[in-house]
Amino acid sequence: MTMLPFNWGPLLKGGPLFIGILNLTPDSFSDGGRFLAPEAALAQARALVAAGAGMLDLGAESTRPGAAPVSAATEWDRLEPVLAALRDQLPATPLSLDTRHPEVAARGLSAGVAVLNDVTGFSDPGMLALACGSACGLIAMRSRREGTGFHMPPYDDPVPRDSEVAIRELLAVRDRLQATGISETRVLLDPGFGFGTTFLEDAALWEALPRLPEALAWPVQRFCLGVSRKRFLAARAGTPNLPPDQRDGLTAAAHTEARRWDYRVFRTHAIG
Repeated sequence: MTMLPFNWGPLLKGGPLFIGILNLTPDSFSDGGRFLAPEAALAQARALVAAGAGMLDLGAESTRPGAAPVSAATEWDRLEPVLAALRDQLPATPLSLDTRHPEVAARGLSAGVAVLNDVTGFSDPGMLALACGSACGLIAMRSRREGTGFHMPPYDDPVPRDSEVAIRELLAVRDRLQATGISETRVLLDPGFGFGTTFLEDAALWEALPRLPEALAWPVQRFCLGVSRKRFLAARAGTPNLPPDQRDGLTAAAHTEARRWDYRVFRTHAIG
């Protein structure tokens, strides 16, 4: 039986969509190691859904600055037991898989994942081919690659920057997917706050959010904002040393601000 293409539309009716982050890693910037054990991950998944998450996003490779890459085999070993348990215990909750490895993405789709979330914007030919050959939903992020990791300049770099480079990079992600003929209703674009950007660039990108849909000719409802617990929020509030796990209030305030511009999809560690 042919699977119908994923469509974000039904999930975006009636209010915001909070995608709960579930990090199955020892070294994520905010909660590394807390949910590495499957039992802890399942408890957190249930808590996120109870708090209002309409989708869960599982990641088993940290993308924090300086994080060491992991093999596809290690990534899948972390994911497999949790995916199986979630499909059994939370069958009504769609799952997103945060990965850049085509092998892991393919296994995830076979295990019931509904969405692929690629922080490299499907720049890997294998990931792009998998996206084209499947019917799943896609979250495509703008980022700056450097070797096996990400280009991460000093975040407090004082050189003035605007949002135009980041917007051009996001346009390139959009164009890459459109060129394949993938239906736009399957796709959310993520501006990629904190991925290769300085604070001044993130601040400019945030200020550009009201005009971003027009600049990209892309519906505002089909962006995914991932600013949860990011240092951008702490720096913006004048509290740059605030620990990540104490930034949920700043995250919720940012979501409220973005909703005034009709953004509806938020990838977040805590719901609000």
